[in-house]
Amino acid sequence: MNQTEKAYLYIRERILEGHYQPAEKLVESQLADVIGVSRNTIKKALLELEKEQLVEIEINKGAKIKSFSMDEVINYLEIREVVEGLIIRSSAERISNDDLRKLHEILNKMEREIRERELEKHPKLNQEFHNIINKASKNTQAVKLVTTIKTQLIRHSFKIILVPGRDKDTIIEHKQIYEALEKHNPDDAEKAIKKHIQSVRNIIFKYFNYLR
Repeated sequence: MNQTEKAYLYIRERILEGHYQPAEKLVESQLADVIGVSRNTIKKALLELEKEQLVEIEINKGAKIKSFSMDEVINYLEIREVVEGLIIRSSAERISNDDLRKLHEILNKMEREIRERELEKHPKLNQEFHNIINKASKNTQAVKLVTTIKTQLIRHSFKIILVPGRDKDTIIEHKQIYEALEKHNPDDAEKAIKKHIQSVRNIIFKYFNYLR
């Protein structure tokens, strides 16, 4: 791993984990000192992060964390709804028994963490659940597009589970997705994933300021 990759991964991880606030300024000199690299290396890392729309770079002003408006977030979720429908149709036809077993295990873990109020574990389990579905699909281009969108919106995902009633609803939605996949039914799988994303979209519309 070279110095630019080291800086890129460090900053990216902190963005995705929610250490920075939307529109927060990133000070190159501070990052260089913390990471132990040159400012020029930080500039290169920030340019890579700008390509992922995780930061914005303005001439003579420097870099700041990318901030999305509610309309932008809703638009991205509408795109997700369509594209993930395509992904899961392919997955429903191809998913293996081993992958179905893994999905069932994750569902059990989700129920347990909600029952024990360990909600901080939910985003990781949710990501694992959807990653299995994505890997089962033959539509790799669609998966890449959805992965990019999810990366840009990940800070919203961390807080959604904290919205009152969301914990129970998300279990129901994920069970419906699993059951459709278990039956290898593309139509039901597409309906289930779209219902799930519509639910997320409605929550973000209602609680946008809290979820930012």
